[in-house]
Formats: sequence, C-alpha cells, structure tokens
Amino acid sequence: MTDEAGPWLVVGLGNPGREYAGNRHNVGFMVADLLAQRVGAKFGRHRRAVAEVAEGRLGFGGPRLVLVKPLTYMNLSGGPVAALSQFYKVVPGQVVAVHDELDIGYGQLRVKVGGGEGGHNGLRSMTKSLGTKDYVRVRFGIGRPPGRQDPADFVLSDFSAVERKELEFLVDRAADVVESVMTRGVEPTQNLYHGA
Repeated sequence: MTDEAGPWLVVGLGNPGREYAGNRHNVGFMVADLLAQRVGAKFGRHRRAVAEVAEGRLGFGGPRLVLVKPLTYMNLSGGPVAALSQFYKVVPGQVVAVHDELDIGYGQLRVKVGGGEGGHNGLRSMTKSLGTKDYVRVRFGIGRPPGRQDPADFVLSDFSAVERKELEFLVDRAADVVESVMTRGVEPTQNLYHGA
C-alpha cells in the first residue's frame, strides 16, 4: 500500500495572501493548516520551492508527511509540487492534492486516484508538472454557484454564513480523510467515507 521509506506529500491547494484566506478555493490550505496542527508542525518557507512546508509524522511510528502550501497562486501550483516531490523522493501514488470541487455538493468528500481535472487550474498545473494524473485527490465539495454566478467568481468568494457554521467540522473531517488515505489506503477510505 505505501512505500515505508518515502513520506507522503500532502498538497493543500489555494492562493496565498490574506485576501484569499476565506475563499472556497482555499479549502485545501485550511485542511493543510489543520493537519499541521495535528502533527505539531509549523509551516516555513522551503529553500527549493516557492511553497510553505511543514514536516511531521502521523502518530507514534506512523507515516511521515510533508504538508505543502504552494505560494505561486493556484494556476502555477504544479511547479512547487513537482520540485518538492523530487526533493523528498515521493512517488506519485503518495502525492495527495486536497482541493475544492464544484461538481459535488457542499461538504461532501470524495477520494480518487487520477481522472480529469474538471476545469480546476490547480489540478491541471499539478498534472502537467508531475507528468502524470496518478496522484490522489481529496475532493471537498463546494457545490455549484447559485443562479448565473460565474464559477470563477464563486470559487474566489468566501464561504457563506450558513456554510461557515459547518466549515470547521467539514475541514476536520477532510483532515481525517487525508489521514485515512495515508494509514488505510485509498479504497478502504472510499468505503469508509463515501457513504457519509
């Protein structure tokens, strides 16, 4: 299931800067921040990539993980991810992208390996830079925009007041999903969380 020697590269996709912090598009950063808290790691600028990185281990003797927040803006996320996957010698099957997903309802979580990018610029950039689609995606449902709102505007807007009531719980659950992928594998995680 896992290569015991190599760490997992967990990439929270988002845009750097305070003005984007609460955006739907930044839910990957939110999950990465929570995972860093859980493993007692602090983010710092990496010397080999335009990214913030936090390193830790899941529990005593658990898998090593490298948490990544690219600082290049969403559509250029792949460059730092590819650089870090080479630096840490991480195989594509142990790269996990955590990202917002328009095609599933708010708060639903889905896990898959490979597949299309569904118009997501962060995933498109990662696929191009890694040279493969065969990395793990943890998809955090944000649903479709209301009415005729442009999806590009929707993802760059903050979660609504109603959504924010549940957001902390859902980010916590998404972090659980990422941990499950690392400790149980993709298929058992799908079985565990897709029905919920």
